[in-house]
Amino acid sequence: MPPEERALPQRLEADLSLWPAAPLANLQEDLSRTVNYYDVALACRSESQRCPRLLIETLAEDLCRLLLQHWPLRQVRICLHKFILPDTRAVSVTLTRRAADFPPAP
Repeated sequence: MPPEERALPQRLEADLSLWPAAPLANLQEDLSRTVNYYDVALACRSESQRCPRLLIETLAEDLCRLLLQHWPLRQVRICLHKFILPDTRAVSVTLTRRAADFPPAP
């Protein structure tokens, strides 16, 4: 990202797809058995603001790691859209990661 792009905060949108670790049949309409999407959204926003990153690819990887390490998910897909280039609606990067991609620290 060139310095002029980093001068101001960038507008990003994220599309998240989450694959729960447990079968959906076990939810029994109980919110405590699933992922609270509001908490996920707050955590993603907080992580996005935690430190500057030069690449949206880095942020996407960091968000995948965060989600897989903090919620009972077996896989996530994140598509980050950046609205910076003229004559385009957006540019984006999409990553799909599994829990095994981020093993717990020893």
